[in-house]
Amino acid sequence: MIRQPAFAVEPWTVREATLDLDRIAQSESVFALSNGHIGLRGNLDEGEPFGLPGTYLNGYYEGRPLPYAEAGFGYPESGQSVVNATNGKLIRLLVEDEPFDVRYGELRHHERVLDLREGTLSREVEWVSPVGQAVKVRSVRLVSLAQRAIAAIQYEVEPIGGRARVVLQSELVANEPIPHSEGDPRATAALEAPLVSELAAARDLRSVLVHVTRRSGLRMAAGFEHLIEGPDDIATAVQAEEDLARLTLTTEIAPGQPLRLTKFIAYGWSSVRSTPAVRDQVSGALAEAKHTGWDSLRQLQKRFLDGFWKRADVEIEGDPELQQALRFGMFHVLQAGARVEGRAIPAKGLTGSGYDGHAFWDTETFVLPMLTYSLPEAARDALRWRHSTLDQARRRAAQLGLEGAAFPWRTIDGDECSGYWPAGTAAFHVTGDVADSCSRYLEATEDEDFARQCGTELLVETARLWRSLGHHDKAGRFRIDGVTGPDEYSAIADNNVYTNLIAQRNLRDAAAATESDPELAGGFGVDSEEAAGWRDAAEAMIVPYDEDLGVHAQSESYTEHAVWDFDATASDHHPLFLHYPYFDLYRKQVVKQADLVLALHLRGDAFTAEEKARDFAYYEALTVRDSSLSACTQAVIAAEVGQLDLAFAYMTEAALMDLDDLEQNSRDGVHMASLAGAWIAAVAGFGGMRDHGGHLTFTPRLPENLTRLRFRLAFRHRLIEVEVGASAATYTLLDGDPLEVAHHGESLTLKTDRATSKPIPHLDDPGPRPQQPPGRAPRITRGPG
Repeated sequence: MIRQPAFAVEPWTVREATLDLDRIAQSESVFALSNGHIGLRGNLDEGEPFGLPGTYLNGYYEGRPLPYAEAGFGYPESGQSVVNATNGKLIRLLVEDEPFDVRYGELRHHERVLDLREGTLSREVEWVSPVGQAVKVRSVRLVSLAQRAIAAIQYEVEPIGGRARVVLQSELVANEPIPHSEGDPRATAALEAPLVSELAAARDLRSVLVHVTRRSGLRMAAGFEHLIEGPDDIATAVQAEEDLARLTLTTEIAPGQPLRLTKFIAYGWSSVRSTPAVRDQVSGALAEAKHTGWDSLRQLQKRFLDGFWKRADVEIEGDPELQQALRFGMFHVLQAGARVEGRAIPAKGLTGSGYDGHAFWDTETFVLPMLTYSLPEAARDALRWRHSTLDQARRRAAQLGLEGAAFPWRTIDGDECSGYWPAGTAAFHVTGDVADSCSRYLEATEDEDFARQCGTELLVETARLWRSLGHHDKAGRFRIDGVTGPDEYSAIADNNVYTNLIAQRNLRDAAAATESDPELAGGFGVDSEEAAGWRDAAEAMIVPYDEDLGVHAQSESYTEHAVWDFDATASDHHPLFLHYPYFDLYRKQVVKQADLVLALHLRGDAFTAEEKARDFAYYEALTVRDSSLSACTQAVIAAEVGQLDLAFAYMTEAALMDLDDLEQNSRDGVHMASLAGAWIAAVAGFGGMRDHGGHLTFTPRLPENLTRLRFRLAFRHRLIEVEVGASAATYTLLDGDPLEVAHHGESLTLKTDRATSKPIPHLDDPGPRPQQPPGRAPRITRGPG
């Protein structure tokens, strides 16, 4: 597909030069701001028109029943859906009694800019009302990375050509109507008026509303405070009622004399605190924000982002659009994780309500790798959230007749809430993904406090699950039967390679962790016999291999299934699960998303180079990528096996997933795992970075489209810079003690007093480019340069 960029291509901004109402829902997701605690979709200041209104608080949800036509033991009985919380973004404008609405009058100019270094969304508008009065409107919005409970907006209106009477209405609105999305189970379940009013108070330029959810009983408060600059004769009035708080400003302004409103918005929620407590929490946050002031909030925002980009930026040369998309993705991942502090990172972050606001295994497998090496404290906090849900995971395992902990496939608060039983009951790889992410974090950070407080216990409880889920067969091999792997077009399979290899690492890491600290292990009831049992299971783990085909079977007998009839599949019948019965998908060779190929990446130490090349080619022909999780993994392995042009195409697809709305569902929020996956494709793909066993190795190699790649990694109290060119790579230790790494198999010692450059070996002929199913080649095609 040859295509044109939807946004101006600039290195540090995402600019929308004109307002396209047909794409407004997508732009609301692209322009969403968050800090991991508060999320504001990029809705227009005046609230209308909109694609999907959205204000979200991480972890704040409403419960709903999960009905089944036929009940089954172990099926979750309750679902959870993120709540559209009280909207504090609204600032309505009336000019000479005419409401400012871009659908009416004349819109002479409309531009919005997401600034990735400032952490702001700015807007400039020139509008002529239906009665002929022209005005300029400028606004800047931020969700503070420094003050977790605060968002802020500065809004300015100025007349053009003559004096004008204006009214500003700054509002808090609860229980906004939400449009329904039908026909796609990935969309959110609509909730009708989930918030019940408990308190509405207003005084001076401030108001606070407190609500509680009807079913889940979670209490939230939202409040606003204002600063006003303009003529002396501004009339103000403030009111508060159950679902509405409003500050109204009325005045007359002249050209060159704008009316400026600075709005501070605060949010807080709790499952245990009282109405007065959450009210006072928000009031205190507003007082702090007002004391800090707008200019200082912006300075703190920029300071936070300056620090992030200094240690985490990925630079590429040769494709300006891909450079922009990489930074856009990293910015959204940063927003999703920066201030989670005891909450999950949902699949959409806090940019939309897709997937009901649930967190999946996407977080540990795709999002946390980037955070581990760029903002490790955010990765730690996300893992601490998993640890905080251990009791729920233990109960779920016990309900399924197992030991240890079984983490949910999809959740908000830690309880399984998937009505899709092959995943909600059998996708045990999620538990291994949590353990794998924990191990990688510990190896990359040497965070001993986290190991003692959370990490070792996570590894122990997850290892216990595998030991009870699997068994030694008559030949002594360790089997894990009846599980669902990452590929959602397969289910209830025996010895899924990815699951088995992730479990194998989990078992080994748990044994090593407990053997290194027997006293801590004893506190968890682990003795030497249990640890030895974990090691025995790991060493005897089955990894299915088809000798006739010379490839690994995704699971036992998988390669004996009939191959899906791709030629007879209409191009508009993707995703397949919306057009074909699951039973037919399950019994055919067709892959929704990388599964065996994901094992080639995350457990690449378990395969030879020749096996990787054969496996990759075989599964390329079966993989339809009906999931946004797939392209980045295919990019990594394509690069490793020498298919650099294909890797570049996949990386571009992952990076542009939302800027180009490739899945046609960015309206529901950005695809956080795909955006993080673009970083993975750059660093692990073309940078060739692997961290098996806690040892950093690199096999860098660039495609023709790129002339330079530079990235930085935080690793074991050090900061490393890697710069890759066409013929050589340079490694620089920017901070910290000397470090051993490897370049294409050659050991290097990095020191801060010098950079180390090494030639990139010649690439042997990788063979013909693997073919994808008809119509499922990467969706972005461009030539070199």
